[in-house]
Amino acid sequence: MSKLHTPRWAWVLTGSGHFFTECFEMIRELEHCDIFVSKAAEEVLRMYKLKLDFPENMRILRDKTASAIPVGEFYHGVYHTVVVAPASSNSVAKFVWGISDSLPSNVYAQAGKCRVPSIVFACDTSPEMLTRAPHGIVPVYPRPIDLENVARLKTYDYTTVVEGLEQLRAAIKARRETLERNG
Repeated sequence: MSKLHTPRWAWVLTGSGHFFTECFEMIRELEHCDIFVSKAAEEVLRMYKLKLDFPENMRILRDKTASAIPVGEFYHGVYHTVVVAPASSNSVAKFVWGISDSLPSNVYAQAGKCRVPSIVFACDTSPEMLTRAPHGIVPVYPRPIDLENVARLKTYDYTTVVEGLEQLRAAIKARRETLERNG
């Protein structure tokens, strides 16, 4: 990895398709951002026929190593904020239960160990929802355990859980303002 001098955003894409394309567009609004792409996110990209065509100043880090080598950069102050959006129920469960066996769960774990704030856009947040699938809008009925895991994650230090696109935008804006104030 090349030496980076400006602390960056770390945006993690998981295997959730919930508002995937909208999150994809939000990434473009950030400067100094690295995109962590899980194996499941690679599948979602193909399903939605999206390409990782971001500006050259954004690094794309794929889930290609067993130990998630890129997460070591948290210990060198490379990242000031993690955004996991959208966050699948699988990723949320791993975050809550301390399982670090994928790129998203390793990023979240290392961010927490380094006290780097995380914003998590949890997808399974109400008993009945509508979401966009590659072929159109579909109903989704999250399981009680999914809802419980979101509630648990909300209690974690250095973690802001958001439940919609407007909350995600607001959390990113608030984090930007904090970073600007603290210069």
